[in-house]
Amino acid sequence: MSRQSLGVWLLAIGQTLGFACMFYSFAALILSLDADLGWDKRLFALGPMLAIGISAVLAPVMGRLVDSGRGQALLVAGAVLGGIALFALAQVRTPAQYLSVWAVIGLAQSACLYDVAFAYLVRRYGTEARPRIIRVTLVAGLASTIAFPAGALLAESFGWRGAVLVGAAVMLLITAPAHWFACQWIRAATVVEIDVGGSKGVAVAALRRSVFWGLAGLFGLVGLNHWILINFLVPLLLALGVSHGWAVLAASLVGPSQTLGRFVLMQAEARIGTKRALLITIGMMLAASAALAGVGASGLLIFVFATLQGGAMGIMTILRPVLVADALGRAQFGAINGMLSISSLGASAIAPLVAAALFEGAGPMGMIGASFAMALAALGLAHWLVTQA
Repeated sequence: MSRQSLGVWLLAIGQTLGFACMFYSFAALILSLDADLGWDKRLFALGPMLAIGISAVLAPVMGRLVDSGRGQALLVAGAVLGGIALFALAQVRTPAQYLSVWAVIGLAQSACLYDVAFAYLVRRYGTEARPRIIRVTLVAGLASTIAFPAGALLAESFGWRGAVLVGAAVMLLITAPAHWFACQWIRAATVVEIDVGGSKGVAVAALRRSVFWGLAGLFGLVGLNHWILINFLVPLLLALGVSHGWAVLAASLVGPSQTLGRFVLMQAEARIGTKRALLITIGMMLAASAALAGVGASGLLIFVFATLQGGAMGIMTILRPVLVADALGRAQFGAINGMLSISSLGASAIAPLVAAALFEGAGPMGMIGASFAMALAALGLAHWLVTQA
């Protein structure tokens, strides 16, 4: 294996561990946190929501830094900052400390997770970035599969503070070095294809194009559809009559289904093309909501839902940078992609509040109906976007 290929795989490992430690750690440890600290559950949820919100606001800034050649510095520094923040999280005693640390985690997330990694690969590889992005996401899709059992085992053995300290060590001793070596080896084997000097003003000009706002709407709808269902999936399935054990099993299959969806796309996209892949993916989300609505008639439909919903979201992770680059070009890709990240990250930040309001106000079927409507609107936007090229 060449150093260039090894660099891409190391970046994939860094992304996997970064997501496991900084993104999925909250969900994996929430029961242990609650038992130890005893705070209001809404306060616990506010921490990761704050982090995602900060990450969304900072996404365009981070994108511009990647465009200016600082991608490696961001990926490494973000991992180091994440490790320091997790070390601090293990020490918190008050709500103010808890929220302050999550704000720093949001800064670390914005510097070293998907958006920066993808922008870095696009800058280094140009039109050849897609297969590298697929490799990264294939591995990183296993982050939740690693985080939940590891978090449960560590929390049981050492408490949630010990588990978070292990996460801090992983970020500092594995993720940061993996990102550094990955970027060194990728840089040594590639030539930057983008003429940064000749692309000034491209990001600002993108804001005046209707396709930019179409993509923003599409990414926001897809993110909201996915996260309102995933955040409340277990209580939603319980309300539909599914047993707790089966509900947890179905929820645990969403992550592996993302990896499966990416693998299928890798095999099939050359034959079907990006535009058709997009329409099929949104169609999968529609079918997933329909399957969820039919769970009362057949409990097996929970697995159909998990497979379709997880697969669709996994594919969208790959399609998103490709869609942005194809529709708006690769010049100042980091800045443009960062601006578009505001809608998707913002959707994931507000999803718990939207989900709670829908669940309490409209009931489980009303919540499923809302998710179906979001997917239908996303399909309409997707159809419009594929006709613009």
